[in-house]
Parts: sequence; C-alpha cells; structure tokens
Amino acid sequence: MNTIITILLVVAGIIALLLIMALFMKREHYVNREIVINAPRQKVFDFLKLLKNQDQFNKWARADKDRKETTKGTDGTVGYIYSWSGNKSAGEGEKEIMNIIEGERIETEIRFIKPMRISARVIMETESLPGNQTKVNLVNAGTLKYPLNIMIPIAEKNFAKDMDTSLSALKNILEK
Repeated sequence: MNTIITILLVVAGIIALLLIMALFMKREHYVNREIVINAPRQKVFDFLKLLKNQDQFNKWARADKDRKETTKGTDGTVGYIYSWSGNKSAGEGEKEIMNIIEGERIETEIRFIKPMRISARVIMETESLPGNQTKVNLVNAGTLKYPLNIMIPIAEKNFAKDMDTSLSALKNILEK
C-alpha cells in the first residue's frame, strides 16, 4: 500500500512541476523555414496560392490520403476555405486564405478541431533570386494557451522538421 501511495505522490509531484513550469514558459510558437527552388517566382507563387496543391507536398496534408475534404469559395482567393476530416494523423480542421499579395505572399489561418482546438498563421513568401530561382519562406506562428504551452519546445522542433520535409517535396515537384 505504501508503494502505491509513493508512486501516486511522485506522479502528482511531476504533474505539479510541469504545471508550474508552464506558468513561466512562452505561449507563442514561431517557426521559419526556407528553401531555394530552381523555378521562376511566378510559377512557384501560382502553385502555392492554390491550397489544393498542398496535398501534393505538405507532409501534414499527406498524412491521410482517404480523408474527407470540403471547400468553400474559389481556391487561390481570399476567403477560400479548405476543410478536412481524416484519421488520427490528419485530424480535423480547416485552412482559410486570409490575405494574398500577388506574386509575393500568401497568408492563411489553419484551425484544428481534432485532436485539439488550436489555430495558427501560416505564411508563404516568395522572393526572386538570380538565375531564375525563387526563395520560398514558410512561417508557422501561433499561440498555445496554458498549460498546453509546455509543448511549445517540442512542437517547434517537430514543426521545423516537418516543414523542411514539405519544402523539399515542393522543390521536387516544381523542379520537374
């Protein structure tokens, strides 16, 4: 009986410590990744602004090929909403185009419903480079409320890795 009480006290202590740590941790996450693509800026931008194209390169969008999808509006325009519902890896949510600066920047908001209700801003920017190359800058930023903010360091590390995977896939598609 004493062993069970000791184990419960240790577990309660660990949980209390994590909750206290979360009080002092940042609540905003921000991840910025970039890649250079050997293709003209307009070609890259025209591909990126269509959310449906993300199914071809976005690691998270490819997590469940059998997910159910719905759309509202015209893809590639402000107000377009792409919704999905899939397996555990894909979850459920929607992505909305919030702003477009033609040829330069696409701002979207991603809103997850499952596995938990969170949202983030995803920004894709294109920049012309010499030699008909384009630099693509991908940003994921948002806020996690207490006590979920304890996960930000792990999330930022995983986001960076997944964003690099997505950008590499994008490069392969556009350089064909």
